[in-house]
Amino acid sequence: MLHKRPLVGQGSNSVQLRRYNERLVLQVLRRVGEASKADLARLAQLTNAAIGGIIHELADAGMIETLGKRHSGGRGQPATMLRIAASGAFGFGVRLDRTSIETVLADFSGRIIGRRSHDRILPAPEEAVALVGKDIEDLLPLVAPEERERITGVGLAMPFNLGAWLPELGLPADCFAPWEGIDFKAMLEDRAGFPVVFENDGTAASIAELFSGIGQTEDDFLYLFLGPAIGGGVICGGDSLHGVSGNAGDVAMIQVPASTLPSAPPPRKGQTDILLTRASIVALRRHLAFHGVKAETREELEAVISNGHPAVGEWIADCVAALTPAIWSAISVLDVPLVVIDFDVDGGLCQRLLDALAASLAEAAPEARTPPRLMRGSFGPDAGAAGAANLPIFFNYSPRAAILTGREADQGASEDKPDGSRHPLGARGGRSA
Repeated sequence: MLHKRPLVGQGSNSVQLRRYNERLVLQVLRRVGEASKADLARLAQLTNAAIGGIIHELADAGMIETLGKRHSGGRGQPATMLRIAASGAFGFGVRLDRTSIETVLADFSGRIIGRRSHDRILPAPEEAVALVGKDIEDLLPLVAPEERERITGVGLAMPFNLGAWLPELGLPADCFAPWEGIDFKAMLEDRAGFPVVFENDGTAASIAELFSGIGQTEDDFLYLFLGPAIGGGVICGGDSLHGVSGNAGDVAMIQVPASTLPSAPPPRKGQTDILLTRASIVALRRHLAFHGVKAETREELEAVISNGHPAVGEWIADCVAALTPAIWSAISVLDVPLVVIDFDVDGGLCQRLLDALAASLAEAAPEARTPPRLMRGSFGPDAGAAGAANLPIFFNYSPRAAILTGREADQGASEDKPDGSRHPLGARGGRSA
């Protein structure tokens, strides 16, 4: 269901309203797949005159295309059907994680059309920006020269505090010390020659789910990504909730009881721990290693999972026991009806965990409360990269309420933190595990 159009405030003007309506039409087309002019006018709640002008401009810009005529069987001329043009816009996406680098190119439909990936401990910033810059150069020929003006920019998705929680993640601290205080966004803009939009990796993945996945039918959900760490994002009213410092949906920091698994590290403080320690693929690998099972690559880990090693079941039980109070805490604050969870690995793990979690949430439901629905995310291991590539497209072509009030953020400017200091990673800085 489309989210309701926000009220137009005094800061709005006709140009902003027109811009918002154009994006609203694109959102309708993205959600329904194809539609006639009359369909779009009805779904976007616009007049025929307004929709006609918008369709003309979007078609001239190459953002929508015609499919031919639809014969409804009634009277009158058959309707011309329209859809999003995949070549209407492009976005590069860069996902930097503590143990991998991935660069992708996505088209306007959200489809990834090119990819470069490197599974390695994150190198020094200078080496990382050279590596990513070369990847972007290698992917650029996938866009025809006459269409390169439609490249909206580069989305950068990465954890904010790269040097934090390394003991919980089993990573060496010396590798991440060079990243302290580095403005990697600015470095990447200089190297790539495109504007860069930065978000934490959890929020970026939730934006991909909103723009190109479950968000095509759902406007309100809590998003979780279970990868080497656990990240998250919050979607409310068809828009991404950012937060004052970019940390909305930073579920990794939710306090939970300490793990009872013998493989778990002792909690740093008291009897509680953070969700990251228990609900992460790193925690699963750590527990398997405790039982003498080596599973360093995704393929090795999925083989162990599919073979039914008992340590996997032990970790699932511990993970669900941590996720249950964390999700109920989040739902109590956000009041959203849906939790979307995506996974970096499968091998049968996803469904096993979702089934166990659904039962646990129902059992722990407070009086007069119904547990949220659970849905598996749309992108799997591609969630972070797809989220990064969707960032510049989303911020350029999504009907966000800030357009109407003139508060739409300048993606090229630095953003102040609440204490008056600067985000070291530039605009739209945030933190995720």
